Amino acid sequence: MSGPTSGLTRIILRLGRNPDAGYPDGDDEYGYVIHAPLDSNGKLSAALWRDKKDQCAVRRFHPNETPADGWLRHRGDNWYFWYDEADEGPEEPLFKLGAHELRPGEYVTVREGDGDVLTFRVAEAVRV
Repeated sequence: MSGPTSGLTRIILRLGRNPDAGYPDGDDEYGYVIHAPLDSNGKLSAALWRDKKDQCAVRRFHPNETPADGWLRHRGDNWYFWYDEADEGPEEPLFKLGAHELRPGEYVTVREGDGDVLTFRVAEAVRV
């Protein structure tokens, strides 16, 4: 059996506790699946991303919405989700994502297209 070959990690983010936004217990059915290049410390790597940016996909899932497919993008020190269909919404910036270790149990913040700022828990991070 061969090992991972893409050099990317599949990261699943699930909505964490966000009591002020109406999610006091979080929601495992609301989140993102990201394919991203991580370095040996579990952080996003801009250098690796440049080589694989066409493979760095994101899928937003929500129990009351159609899934939205887009891309993980990088500009300066900032990371964001970009959707290429107008009905999927505008860019979604990720708060200091490059500084976070994307390992299970860690948390990240996403500013969603509607302006909500929500906290998501890294539920899974597996090399693919």
